[in-house]
Amino acid sequence: MSEASDDDLPHPRATNVLFGHADAERALLDAYKSGRVPHAWLIGGPPGIGKATLAYRFARFVLAHPDPQAAEVQNATSLAVDPDNPVAHRIAAQAQGDLLALERVINEQTGKLYTVIRVDDVRRTVSFFGSTAGEGGWRIAIVDSVDDLQREGANALLKVLEEPPARTLLLLVSHAPGRVLATIRSRCRRLLLRPLDEADVVAAAAAAGGRSADDPELLEAARAAGGSVARTLALLDGAALGLRQRVLDLIAQLPNPDPRALHALGDALGGTDPATLETFMDLVNDWLSSRLTDATQDKRRLAAVAETWDKVNRAARDVEIYNLERKPLVFNVFGALSDTARA
Repeated sequence: MSEASDDDLPHPRATNVLFGHADAERALLDAYKSGRVPHAWLIGGPPGIGKATLAYRFARFVLAHPDPQAAEVQNATSLAVDPDNPVAHRIAAQAQGDLLALERVINEQTGKLYTVIRVDDVRRTVSFFGSTAGEGGWRIAIVDSVDDLQREGANALLKVLEEPPARTLLLLVSHAPGRVLATIRSRCRRLLLRPLDEADVVAAAAAAGGRSADDPELLEAARAAGGSVARTLALLDGAALGLRQRVLDLIAQLPNPDPRALHALGDALGGTDPATLETFMDLVNDWLSSRLTDATQDKRRLAAVAETWDKVNRAARDVEIYNLERKPLVFNVFGALSDTARA
């Protein structure tokens, strides 16, 4: 799920502060100062750690300072832009003509987010990059996230990546960059963001959630959130912390989770609250991600893990779209995880 979709967080386009990721910010700034900035960046890392915030921060800086050789750019030590800058205001208001954001949008018929970025939206990049740029000459597209592209959308994006116009930037956010199409990865400079340390998580969550940084509930949620601000805010609901522990206990039992505990988890996931399903799938995907990044795994096993990832996430999307019972999903997901653990 997109980092921009969490209702408890301000949208990255309106977030002017970045916590952590100083090295990644420096890499973007140095590349821009050089005058030879790569036209496409794949910004990867776990959900909720600030990838989209960094992408918008870079876009804001470039559009506010279109000449990389200008003194204010060469003397800059960060990508910060004054919140009162007209570019910052236009981006926050989605009124910056030289910035195109590709993300899941609301289905007007259902009132819910589409589960994918529609291919027709991706095709807008062709006309967007083919039109005349504004006063600074830059055209920037942010894809949040590239994981939400269907194959047709990915192929449409690839056409722009293959023949980018001058002064073009494509910033692709990914929660699982290793699973992005190789043809896309090969045309991007990769920038991997690590989970935030606990102090940064606390500071960011306090700023976003309007709580004190020494709030005991906030500190407990931050410790359990694995470096994710979005997950910290979700875990401030006490029920979410309890659900998280149930899932972790069952994952620890793989490949033979307790059937009674699975039934109890299925009951706990009942209802229509999207946050409980998201918490469940975040932890499942964390476990799968750890298997995908295990250098000791051979290619056959890695392919099996990737197949499991696709299978369980498709099943979760179907549950969300069609409002299906969640208990069968719990058993299906843990059945797939058990098979993967035994492989």
